[in-house]
Amino acid sequence: MQKIILITGTSTGLGIELSVQAARAGHKVYATMRNLGKRAALDQAASDAGVSLNVLQLDVQDSASIASAVDTIIAENGHIDVLINNAGAGFVRSTEQASEAEINWVMDVNFMGVVRCTKAVLPHMRARRQGHVIAISSVGGLVGQPFNEIYCAAKFAVEGYMESLASYVTPSFGLDFSVVEPGGITSEFANTVLKQVSETGGMLEDEYLPILQKYIGGAESRRDQNIYQTA
Repeated sequence: MQKIILITGTSTGLGIELSVQAARAGHKVYATMRNLGKRAALDQAASDAGVSLNVLQLDVQDSASIASAVDTIIAENGHIDVLINNAGAGFVRSTEQASEAEINWVMDVNFMGVVRCTKAVLPHMRARRQGHVIAISSVGGLVGQPFNEIYCAAKFAVEGYMESLASYVTPSFGLDFSVVEPGGITSEFANTVLKQVSETGGMLEDEYLPILQKYIGGAESRRDQNIYQTA
């Protein structure tokens, strides 16, 4: 049976693969991203796979853009079967190094983004007594990692949020909730994190520097070998 699937964060990596694979399986996919100017890789992947995708603008930090995308999908189909909360942002800084603005940004994208999108689809799914909300979390939502405490905190929050929803929404209204916790996957995620470090002052000259250099060096080595990239 064809399902109507909304996926966030589809301009790179896992989001592209999720969109293409879901379309290959016969589902109607709404692939969304914050900046439609970055859709070229998604369009190419869809073309290579011979599938059709519906591409919409959706910024998980902007409730109005989320509502607009959801309203468009509901208007065209009458319902949404599956929401895949895939959009996210990595961050590598110690607590002492991170600014409050950076901490708020990491939490807003990785946790509040999930909450905003879930909140937008729940009324429609509840009305039908049918729907599935999936959150792409990380092994970092289960185990703390060096220099990733802020990112991990956001992913731990996603775990608690989804488990709590499942504890009463599922038995009351029949909706399903799932959390996916990837470990190492080949994607652009690690490259993006390393770029973010560079653009926000690089590795700071403090007592954490040798520890961070060792950590970043390992990540760069794995990236260059195309073997492992942090999810």
